[in-house]
Amino acid sequence: MLEAALYSAGRPVDVGSLKLVVRTKSDKIIRKLVKELAIRYATRRSALEVKSLPGDRAVMRLKEEFDTTVKKFTNRPLLTSGPLRTLSYIAYHQPVEQMKVVADRGSHIYSHLRQIEEMGLITRTRLNNRSYLIETTRYFSEYFGFGYDPLKSKIQLRQMFSSMKIHKMENGEEESTSSEVLTDVFSETSFSEPFDAF
Repeated sequence: MLEAALYSAGRPVDVGSLKLVVRTKSDKIIRKLVKELAIRYATRRSALEVKSLPGDRAVMRLKEEFDTTVKKFTNRPLLTSGPLRTLSYIAYHQPVEQMKVVADRGSHIYSHLRQIEEMGLITRTRLNNRSYLIETTRYFSEYFGFGYDPLKSKIQLRQMFSSMKIHKMENGEEESTSSEVLTDVFSETSFSEPFDAF
């Protein structure tokens, strides 16, 4: 059941969720099962690996050594350019109020926000004024190779843009150099079926 859950998720899963699948109340049992499954995969020299991650999470993914070799097979991205642009905007401006994202990107982005939140790439925290504060998640950072801290991710993005001589992240639906570059960066690791891009 643990193996099936990690395979199906295609992303890091927290111990709490895994306890529900395995039907146990013990964190210790889950950690032990994850460790045993990791050893099993390592022993049979599989292209996949099971890893324990910070924050009491586990993931099943493709080993890094295979990433470039199988990249040509990852041709079915689950994130199209619209949600990628919205994610790019959030990553660059975070922490950012949802009202600002909607004002700058348009009301059509509510579906983008739902999708990228369900994928575990952003969190939305309710504010007193009935809006939400949006930030990227640790999973976003791990997936795209940024620092774990959203503020550090933002600094890394700014440095990336600075080295590319891009000084402003444009808003809205305009085709801007900066949003295209960032979208391209995220597309390099396009979201596909489980394991395609891990």
